Amino acid sequence: MEKTWEQLQEYQPLVLKMVENSLRKNRVAHAYLFEGSRGTGKKEVGYLLAKSLFCQQPKGYRPCNDCTNCRRISSGNHPDVHYIEPDGQSIKKWQIQALQEEFSKTGVESNRKVYLINHADKMTTNAANSLLKFLEEPTSQTVAILLTEQIHRILNTILSRCQVLSFQPLAPKVISERLIDEGISSTMASLVAHITNNLEEARELSEDTWFGQSRSIVLQLYEVIHTRPTHAFFFLQDQWLPHFKEKEQLSFGLDILLLIFKDLLYIQLGDEEKLIFHDQITSFKQHALTTSTRRVSDQIAAVLEAKRRLYTNMNPHLLMEQLVIKLQEGYKLV
Repeated sequence: MEKTWEQLQEYQPLVLKMVENSLRKNRVAHAYLFEGSRGTGKKEVGYLLAKSLFCQQPKGYRPCNDCTNCRRISSGNHPDVHYIEPDGQSIKKWQIQALQEEFSKTGVESNRKVYLINHADKMTTNAANSLLKFLEEPTSQTVAILLTEQIHRILNTILSRCQVLSFQPLAPKVISERLIDEGISSTMASLVAHITNNLEEARELSEDTWFGQSRSIVLQLYEVIHTRPTHAFFFLQDQWLPHFKEKEQLSFGLDILLLIFKDLLYIQLGDEEKLIFHDQITSFKQHALTTSTRRVSDQIAAVLEAKRRLYTNMNPHLLMEQLVIKLQEGYKLV
C-alpha cells in the first residue's frame, strides 16, 4: 500500500521535517544516509524524496503520488531513479561501477538522477571505495540515498560526505494502527506492536501461526498458575517446552507473559486504555482484585530476571520451573 507524506510524517516526524526543510529551501543534499532499524520506513521515505524531485504535479514540496513519474518510481520503472541492493551477501564493485556508467550518461528525461543503495553497510571494500569516488565528485543534479541498519559499519569517509537522518523505532500505537489498516485483528495487532518496534517483524509475527499459538499457550500458563498451581509443572512439560524449543522462541513467550502482568498492573492503576489483552479484561480484572500492586510488580521483576538469565548458560527447563515458583508465590501469599 502506497504511503503518503502525511502517513510517513506520523511515523517519522523529525525525518520528514528535515526532508521538508531541504525541499522548501531548495537545499537537497548530494548524499543522504538513512539509518535505523528494519521496518522504520527508510526505503519508503527514500522513494518519497525521489518522487518530490520528479513529481509533475507537486503539492508544494509534496509529491502527488499519482502522476506518471510518481507511479513509475513506485513501480521501479523510472529511468532516472536507480535502486541497488546486495547481490547475494554483499554489494559488489561492479554494481557501483555500473551505476557510475549509467550516471555518466545524460538523464533520459531530465538532468536529475537519484540512486538508492539498500543495506549500504554490505558494500565490499572495493565497492565502498568506488562509491567514495562517486560521492567526492557529485554533479549538481545527482542525489544519493544510502540506507542502513548498521551505521557503525559505514566507512567514516562515506559518512562524512552524507547528511545522516536517523529513523526512530516506531511507537506501538503507530504499528498497531498500521497493521489494523492492513486487515490484522486488533487483538493480534496490539500484541505484536508491543513485542517489537519493527513494523516488518510485527507484520511477520501477526501472520505467523506459531506466534498465534504462542499467545494462547502463554495465556494458558498464566491461567494455570493462577487457578491450578499444582498443574503448572505438568503444563510446562506437556505444552510450554514442546512449543518454545529455541531460546529466541522462549524469549517471545516471556515477552508475552510480561505483557500479561503489565495489563494487571494497568488495571490496578486505573490505566485501562493501555491494556493489550482487551479480550481478557474480565478475567484480568478479577485476578487484579486478588493480589496487590506490589506482588504484580514482583512478578514483572521475576519475568524480567528470567529474560536476563535466558541468554546465560541456564537450562531453559530449570529456568521456567524457577520462574513458575516465583510467580506462584505472589498468589500463595494472598
